[in-house]
Amino acid sequence: NCFYCMRSLHELCKIHMRYEARILQHVGPSSSWTVPLGVRSEKKARILIQLKIKWAVLQALASTVNRDPTAPHYMFQDDPYLTPRTSAEFKLYSLSQESGRMAANHIVNKNPKFFQKDFAEPHIPCLMPETMELRIEEVSEAALLERIMLRKVKAAVDMYDQLLQAGTTVSTDAANDLLDLICLYGDRDPVQDDKPEAEDVQEEGRRRKGRLRRASDLVRIVWRENNNAERIFNLLPERDTRAYSALIRGMVKYGAHVKAFNAYTDMLNNRLTADVHTFNALISAAPEVRERYTEKWDLIVDLLKQMNEQKVKPDLLTFNALLKALRRCGSLARAQSLHTLSEMKAMGIAPSLASFDHVLGIFYKAGQTDILQEVMTEVAGRTFVAQDPDDGMPACLDTKDIEAAYRVHDLLSVGENWRLLGDSFQQSIYLMFNLLCMMEHIDVVLKWYKELIPSLYYPNPQGMRDLLQALDTDNRLDMIPQIWKDIRRMGHDNKSDLVEELLSLMARDKHSPEIQESFAVCALDVRSLYEQGQGARMALEWTATAMTNITSVLLAAQKKQQAWDMLKLFKTKNRVPSEELMEEFLASINDPQHAMELVQISASFCLPSTPKLAERVLQEFELSEEQKTILSELEVSTEVSE
Repeated sequence: NCFYCMRSLHELCKIHMRYEARILQHVGPSSSWTVPLGVRSEKKARILIQLKIKWAVLQALASTVNRDPTAPHYMFQDDPYLTPRTSAEFKLYSLSQESGRMAANHIVNKNPKFFQKDFAEPHIPCLMPETMELRIEEVSEAALLERIMLRKVKAAVDMYDQLLQAGTTVSTDAANDLLDLICLYGDRDPVQDDKPEAEDVQEEGRRRKGRLRRASDLVRIVWRENNNAERIFNLLPERDTRAYSALIRGMVKYGAHVKAFNAYTDMLNNRLTADVHTFNALISAAPEVRERYTEKWDLIVDLLKQMNEQKVKPDLLTFNALLKALRRCGSLARAQSLHTLSEMKAMGIAPSLASFDHVLGIFYKAGQTDILQEVMTEVAGRTFVAQDPDDGMPACLDTKDIEAAYRVHDLLSVGENWRLLGDSFQQSIYLMFNLLCMMEHIDVVLKWYKELIPSLYYPNPQGMRDLLQALDTDNRLDMIPQIWKDIRRMGHDNKSDLVEELLSLMARDKHSPEIQESFAVCALDVRSLYEQGQGARMALEWTATAMTNITSVLLAAQKKQQAWDMLKLFKTKNRVPSEELMEEFLASINDPQHAMELVQISASFCLPSTPKLAERVLQEFELSEEQKTILSELEVSTEVSE
């Protein structure tokens, strides 16, 4: 009871901490606690002090409770029925849960008049319905700003055109806000289902290494010629740095790289200086506008020199864009990437996980794997937060380096680094379970198996096959029945390759009677799956190998009647038993009548070993004259057929 109380307290603490974090986000940061009471109201200051104390207490309580490896992910604890068994179910259930939240939020925002009661003290704006409907109908700059705030791109562009037609002067800030909005969303309204219009998208294929994960990975919004962003930019009476920056970043984001550099040249001709965000976009686009490696690098160097001339200080995203571009610069990348890291250190900019990922990508592409140990030494024990869209944990499966895998896992356990693990697909390829099965002793593998599954990792069928092979390597096949229960629970019991691998391991060798009994129970459970037929899931189809292995396991456990039933099933399913199985069957038979039936079954399959079986039956059993005659006829008929 104490354990479950502490676990519940742990979850309550996390929920409470998240709730109060949202309060702090809206009533003021922690630094505001030093503000004198004369500036803030006494009531709000008292609330902030109380929240500071509660936060410290809750953090202390949460640190006393470790993760329960037998429990599912915390997001599913409210509904045990939806506890996932596989990585696919984890993705399905988690996305369904998030979809439900989004649906509820959509209903609240579409009907704000029904959700006006405010229970929070102090008031928390993010918990209240968002105003999504337009309230200002007249043609005015205020109406334009309202449409920009609500991210209604087409409505904002229409309002801007109406203002110009009416002869109303639009302020520079409002025009720049509109240009920012258009360039951010590619001159179209943002849609929740990420389905761009057909005429404005191009098929892109597999942009990321691995399998496809989202519909947006199949399509890419492109920059249309003479779109509203370019039109409004040309209508601006004064084009400042902000306007050029928005246009250039929009062009880079939506693939118009050459036009982005042309706009930058026009910006320089107008004697304007770019900001750091503009340079970051241009550096990332540099490999797209040059063909040769040296030309790409020369263009990047030229941009860096212009940053220095314009006294623009680079930031983390600048160096990450540079490292990412270097991955497409061939042999130049190795030396320049190390120089880039040295420059970051000199400027006091700490690399993020994306920085190290780009460096690893550069050196691994060249076949130099020693850099991994240096990177792991650099990041060991550090807590990271997402600062770059490419920030994420590295995977060590391809390196076959178990020590590196352990170090990655230790890094993941520091602070909240686990948040940078990525989506469900990244999680499924990150975890070192497959590597453990290949490299570690089975006792270590089973320790991690209990620690990671099912709270953190849902093995795929290949992962379970690797586990079975690890059991075979270290002679721990007695664990197979327990692993089979986990295979069923994870929903992999309809994978024929995995099931036949398990059956072959149980049938290959002879074990103690206790182990053979547990194997027989497992084999009968497998047989029940084959007999279920076509259901909601893909059904298993009988193969001669599976039937032979199940029969062998039952014979080894002295379950002769069940084994005999399996032998008769061969004829029903039009499968042919092996000669070794027939000999094994004969060795376990004590009844002459069963021996006769076995020879008859062998003859019905036209097995070449039928004469040998008949001869053994004649030698090992006391038969009647009639039975001897039948065996003689079977021998003759088999020889004639041969």
